[in-house]
Amino acid sequence: MNQRIAFVASPTDEAQAAHAALVALHGDAPLDQAEVIVALGGDGFMLRTLHRHMARGLPVYGMKLGTIGFLMNQQSVDPLPERLSRAQPTVLRPLVMEVATEAGSASSALAFNEVSLLRQTKQAAHVRVSLNGVVKLEELICDGILVSTPAGSTAYNLSAHGPILPLGSHLLALTPISPFRPRRWRGAILPAVTEVRFEILDPYKRPVSATADSSEVRDILEVVVRESAERTMTLLFDPEHGLEERILNEQFEL
Repeated sequence: MNQRIAFVASPTDEAQAAHAALVALHGDAPLDQAEVIVALGGDGFMLRTLHRHMARGLPVYGMKLGTIGFLMNQQSVDPLPERLSRAQPTVLRPLVMEVATEAGSASSALAFNEVSLLRQTKQAAHVRVSLNGVVKLEELICDGILVSTPAGSTAYNLSAHGPILPLGSHLLALTPISPFRPRRWRGAILPAVTEVRFEILDPYKRPVSATADSSEVRDILEVVVRESAERTMTLLFDPEHGLEERILNEQFEL
């Protein structure tokens, strides 16, 4: 039996053309009646889709119609209903970022890839790092630091020379960005249950921003990052192109 599909597409010409063709073939179910979302675009559009439709909790099947498609399936002439029926689920659990700012405000956001802190000026950031309430680095001098999920470990984290984490490993990557001191510290691999706290030292002279995927907060004083205990989203992948296999293969790319 065919599933009721809701199609969403990035604004590119390629994605919009594919959207029109697929809707003509399969129809387009309203989101409140759909059983699955098919997202047409690249990884950035997939992340926006996950955030935008998290409340519905529908599984999302991506088709690559963008520059980067690590979270997407390849385009194929195979019939879409058959591909959906064979697709394998991968459950993603986002990070929760809680932020306090210089202005006295507090906010929170979710991240499926990573939470990153970055200096806002030419001055290096000075950051105190605590894990589960215990200070591990009294002062990290750096351009920034990030906490990555396994799904996001091949994105910004990998560019910052962080480790690739297998899906299902229940681990997080804590990775500095251009660290100056301590010179030999290159990050850590943490249990997923770890609460990470960043305190900004000298925030007025050395302002820092915090970003959860694409949600940015500037002029921060403190950030707490933990894995969500309640929220999940499910991605669907063709059996021959599973996300776990892709993450494994990334470790052998030269």
